[in-house]
This record gives sequence, structure tokens and C-alpha cells, in this order.
Amino acid sequence: MPLIEHQDRKAWFMQIAEWQHEAKSRDIMGQDDDMVHVPFVLSEIQRQAGSENVTVVTDVGQHQMWTAQYYRHNRPRSHITSGGLGTMGFALPAAIGAKFAVPDAEVWVIAGDGGFQMTMPELATIAQEKIKVNVAIINNGFLGMVRQWQEFFYERRYAATPMLSPDFCKLAEAFGHKALRVTERSQVRGAVEQARAELGAVVIDFRVEQEDAVFPMVPAGADLHAMIRRPLPGPLPVSVLAETAETEN
Repeated sequence: MPLIEHQDRKAWFMQIAEWQHEAKSRDIMGQDDDMVHVPFVLSEIQRQAGSENVTVVTDVGQHQMWTAQYYRHNRPRSHITSGGLGTMGFALPAAIGAKFAVPDAEVWVIAGDGGFQMTMPELATIAQEKIKVNVAIINNGFLGMVRQWQEFFYERRYAATPMLSPDFCKLAEAFGHKALRVTERSQVRGAVEQARAELGAVVIDFRVEQEDAVFPMVPAGADLHAMIRRPLPGPLPVSVLAETAETEN
């Protein structure tokens, strides 16, 4: 260290601050509407539950990416996910295991409407074992990650991605669980509060904006510098999205 000459890095830190400010202007959290956006749901769960004694278990899809981006963890092994394996249906049974492993932790399942249907019979296990797990179903009526690719690169030709789901609230109630449905942003806070206050498991059906997309996104076969970034506020034709990175870089 004594041999290293100190360099003034003020310009570099100013550049980083400029990038951070510019990125914030693109963030979906800045949108002012009553639609239910997933990042807002995740941020509200964290605002109330914190991150010290909470275990968040995600399924596979857009919500998995958003959780990694928007739910900040302060301790190891508090975000459980299948990672690159892409195992849809992972979240609910994994959350049961997480609750048994750390009984005192507050456990949240973050799952899409597609992945949740693959292992939803495990609601019976939760009821039988009488454990407290909160389930947030991110219900956009699509297999969201694939739908995003179809939107960006195939002119919204949605094939095999629109989802037909059961009434998740009635399903949860059939297993003896409390169920809530959220259709407006103003309902998010109260639903999370109620879920946390209940002694038993709670399933929340969050009816989120259907065509939200995860950013940044790297097209297939492209380098990282060709990433597609979230457009700045204002309408942008879908046909332009694939060219966004090229025009900005």
C-alpha cells in the first residue's frame, strides 16, 4: 500500500453519481398510478417486514428477477431461489422447508401464477403442519418471462404464454387458509399488514400490471453492452425497444 500513489477520483465518483441519477429516472418505482407494479409490492413487504429475520423464497420468472433487484437482504441465506436451474414450482415447498429450518423467521413466498400452480397442493401440507407462511402470488395472467421475449422480439405474438388460473383465493380458503385479493396499488399496504398479523398462513392474489417488463435485459446472443434498458418516462413503441441499447451506447 505505501507504494501506491493516491489518485484523485472525484471525477469518477461524479460519473457514478450521474449514472445512478439517470438510472433512477427510469425506475418503475417512480411511476405514479394506481396499477399494482411488482417492485412496489416487494418494497412494501420489505418496508413492513424488514430484512433481519425474514426469509424470502422465490419461484421462477420475472418476479424472481424483481425480487433480486428490489428486496434488499442484510443476512446470508435469506433469499432462497432455484437460480439458473429455473425450477418452476420451487417456491412453495422450499418455503415450507425454510420455515422448519428457521421456525422463528418470517417466511414469504413470491411466486407467479404459472409456477404456483405446479405445486399449489402443498397448501395442504402447510395446513396439516400448521405453519405460518405468507404467499404472494404475482398474478399477471401470463408466463411473464417468456411473454416479455415475445413482446420485445416477436411483435406481441403471444403463443402459449397467456395463463388460465383458478380462483386462488377460493383455492386457499378450501385448504383453510386466509386469502386476500389486491387489484389496486392503494390496497397493497393493508393486505401485507393483514397477512403479517394473521396467526396462520395467508395467500395474497396480487393482480399486477400484465405487461410489466424486467430491465435491464440482454437479448439472446448479445454482449452486455447491448442490454435493453427501461425506457425513460413516456410512451415508446415496442418496435423501438430492441434498438434502445444501441442508440444509447
